[in-house]
Amino acid sequence: MVYLDHAATTPMRQSAVDAWVEHAGALNAGSQHAAGRRANAVLAESRERIARALGADPVEVVFTGSGTEANNIGVRGLFGASQSGRVVSTPIEHPAVLEVVKALGQTGEDVAWLPVGRDGRISDLAALDTPAAVAAVMWANNETGAIQPVGEVVRRAGSVGTPVHVDAVQAVGHVPVNFHELGAVTLAASAHKFGGPRGMGILLARRSPVPQPVILGGGQERGIRSGTVDVASAAATAAALEEAVAEMEAERARISDLRDTVVAGVEAAVPEVIVTTGEPRLPGHAHFMFPGANADALIMLLDAQGIEVSAGSACASGVLRMSHVLEAMGYSEREAMGALRVTVGRTNTRDDVDAFLAAIPEVVERARAAGAL
Repeated sequence: MVYLDHAATTPMRQSAVDAWVEHAGALNAGSQHAAGRRANAVLAESRERIARALGADPVEVVFTGSGTEANNIGVRGLFGASQSGRVVSTPIEHPAVLEVVKALGQTGEDVAWLPVGRDGRISDLAALDTPAAVAAVMWANNETGAIQPVGEVVRRAGSVGTPVHVDAVQAVGHVPVNFHELGAVTLAASAHKFGGPRGMGILLARRSPVPQPVILGGGQERGIRSGTVDVASAAATAAALEEAVAEMEAERARISDLRDTVVAGVEAAVPEVIVTTGEPRLPGHAHFMFPGANADALIMLLDAQGIEVSAGSACASGVLRMSHVLEAMGYSEREAMGALRVTVGRTNTRDDVDAFLAAIPEVVERARAAGAL
């Protein structure tokens, strides 16, 4: 099998597997007896390692059950902590942010959308000049890989006192992230995007303003995210993140080279292809549109040859429909319904890329025939 869908999830690193197995027997870190203290020591060490890797303080590391939960807490929590009823975001956000913002808007709150251009990046920050309860902006888009001007967003919003939540799920472990240098109030990450376990998210949250909890309970994780923390998964997340950060510079160069080979090969072999995103973008993302093709057919034809890719977000898969990201970028339905996301990761080799490039011309031809039916 040739796996080229690392933006959806990437295989667990052996270091993470080993850490999880080592601590799988850990008990409740909130208990006061010896077993609880041992578990809490592992949890505290994991928190310190994650903080060190992401330029944060240990107290700012909040463990959650997923990147989706971390995003919900960041957006809803900062909104709930404010007296303002205004929210600023972008129309290309992952559903974990977009649906939250829409839900706030449906309750009568004021929502301002930052427009994006055909390159998939925010094109106008003027809406940030009016104070808001929260501005929610992704670091990098999960479909196109386009890196957003998050530093400028934080500075512009901060000048009028608006706290910023950053969805860094696609960025952490792949590009340098320093929470304190960025200046955001909250930032979300997901362990399985950088080789950690599924079911573990991270929310970095400054001491003030404190996001209001989305769920209520025993007050774990500074009261921001109640619930018994999975100690083994926290340790596995710390191990995976440390390894990802340590190898980042070398892997970014290698993976970018593979990605560039994919893009050049597709452009040379397939007529009328649209390469959606240029630099700056994530190192592993190659996003195409094949006008007139059917994305489901593209995916299934490649899958039949043992090549695994996607059309976009795995979190919005199921019924084939036009991507809200591509729609916001101004592409037509004919263009967008033939979208294909190829994401290269640490397990890939040149042989994987060659296999994809050998298959894609005929696959597109057949998928375009299917789209014409």
